[in-house]
Amino acid sequence: QVQLVESGGGKVQAGGSLGLSCAASGHTLGPYTMGWFRQAPGKVRQFVTAISKSGDSTYYADSVKGRFTVSRDAGKNTVYLQMDSLKPEDTAAYHCAATASSWGVVDRVGHRPHDYEYWGQGTQVTVSS
Repeated sequence: QVQLVESGGGKVQAGGSLGLSCAASGHTLGPYTMGWFRQAPGKVRQFVTAISKSGDSTYYADSVKGRFTVSRDAGKNTVYLQMDSLKPEDTAAYHCAATASSWGVVDRVGHRPHDYEYWGQGTQVTVSS
């Protein structure tokens, strides 16, 4: 069982930046494709970005492309999400997720939430206008 813990959420004004972290305990994240999803109250969980096991491949939702950056540090067993130029519509609980499936598999089917087996509890990001 991979346990994921997100941190770094908070409140920020529009145009500001926040950095999120996703750490794993008990397991190395090396064998996993990692994703970030977000969910606002009353809305479905939405794909944000994903990064391959090696870190060589990334994919972003159009809504965050050019503003968010995903990365991973094998030595720290952590995945990061740097969020810049934040907008009020970015307000949501942000969850990291892990899947043992290869990048090719999840990328081909569109990074659906149910393709990811392990989830963190989430960290709240609130962007005020």
